[in-house]
Amino acid sequence: MRFKEISDKEIIDVHEGSRLGVLGQTDLQINPTTGKIEAFIIPNYKWFGLKKEAESEKIYWNMIEKIGEDIILINSKKD
Repeated sequence: MRFKEISDKEIIDVHEGSRLGVLGQTDLQINPTTGKIEAFIIPNYKWFGLKKEAESEKIYWNMIEKIGEDIILINSKKD
C-alpha cells in the first residue's frame, strides 16, 4: 500500500473514541535502516489550523487495528 492511498483517511482512536485528524496532515517517522514507517506524527493545531502547538501525537504502526476505505482505526492502549 502506498502512502498516497491512505493519505486522506481519518484516524480514529477506538480506545478513546476520539478523532485524531486526517493522515495527510501528518509527518512520518521512518526507520533509516529498514526504510519502513515506524510512526505517524500528528501535529496539534490551534487558531483554525494556522499555528502548530508544541506537542504532537505519535501513532506507532503497531497501534493500527484496521485500515478501511475512509478511516484508519487505532488502539492507543495496545500493548
